Amino acid sequence: MVDKLFDLTGKVILVTGGSRGLGQQMVRAYAEHGADVIIASRKIENCEAMAEEVRAMGRRAMAYGVHAAKWPEIDALIEAAYKEFGRIDVLVNNAGMSPKVPSHEVTEALFDSVVGLNFKGPFRLASQIAKRMYDGDGGSIINVSSSGAIMPLPETIPYGSAKAALNAMTNSLAQEYGPKVRVNTLSAGPFLTDIAKAWSAEQRETAKNAVGRPGLPEEVITAALFLASPKSSYVNSALIRVDGGLPIGP
Repeated sequence: MVDKLFDLTGKVILVTGGSRGLGQQMVRAYAEHGADVIIASRKIENCEAMAEEVRAMGRRAMAYGVHAAKWPEIDALIEAAYKEFGRIDVLVNNAGMSPKVPSHEVTEALFDSVVGLNFKGPFRLASQIAKRMYDGDGGSIINVSSSGAIMPLPETIPYGSAKAALNAMTNSLAQEYGPKVRVNTLSAGPFLTDIAKAWSAEQRETAKNAVGRPGLPEEVITAALFLASPKSSYVNSALIRVDGGLPIGP
């Protein structure tokens, strides 16, 4: 039985980076709560596998291969999604990358790639879909950011800066397209997703937060459901931290 607070029956949700990590957890949770889902990422075969899982729940699903930093590909994704479903009720800008490189070794190509995937692409996707939502029945946009945007982290400056820009974009889009469109930030801390494979054993077991450990991927679900749900109708331009209580400001 679907929880009434998080009932997404009949909703259409687009998740970028939806075939793995936190995005995969969100896709699964949205489908379990009644939504039809569009799963977009660079590897179409991974999207197809996730789409099959969603269909097995009795929901509609579309897999779409896209480079989420390239505007022509993003525009094609939007057109395909609206052609298939007629609307998008919730957009989750989740695709991202965070290579750890000493700042003096960052190349222009790497800088452009990181900023493109973490800000330039999400801006295009959110701005275009926000306008369609505004002209239609409204909707919710969730920008998945990082604690790296609000606390100093060495060797990931392009990433943290791009996520800080994403946070600012959230606030501006909420003002521009409200009240029909809600735009919020889900600020994720350390999670045991694929990226954690490169961490030390200590980093996988402990974290310098109030909880004292990294998050399990499924622990992002409640925040993702909350921001997508119509029951959070008075939540707009907010930054929801899901980081175990890192010692940083609000």
